[in-house]
Amino acid sequence: MANIVVMDDDPGLRGAMRKILERGGHTVREAEDGVVGMRLVESEAPDLVVTDLLMPKKEGIETIMDLRARFPKVRILAISGAGAPDGEGGPLVDARLFGAHGTLPKPFSVQTLLSVVDQVLEDPDPQG
Repeated sequence: MANIVVMDDDPGLRGAMRKILERGGHTVREAEDGVVGMRLVESEAPDLVVTDLLMPKKEGIETIMDLRARFPKVRILAISGAGAPDGEGGPLVDARLFGAHGTLPKPFSVQTLLSVVDQVLEDPDPQG
């Protein structure tokens, strides 16, 4: 399975995602923001980064841009509770424009998280 870094400033949600993904067979490390998360990416070389978009210190879009520039092979899943619930607008659309391979609006179910993570890991990268 995959090596995953989860970046979210909400410790409860971050821990829940870690537990869900670990039960799905993945290895997961946690970071409370993009600064800590990028340090983990540098040391862990993950297959996937799951990043919230609204975080202190280094927010999600900036983190996505940094990941795409420095670690182009890392897959990126952007998550956010902000914006349109149908995914038609807001920061998740911006995340895709800046290089996220997938997006997931909060709140989400256990099965949806696992399914989207599998999709992002399996889909070929159209952005290179």
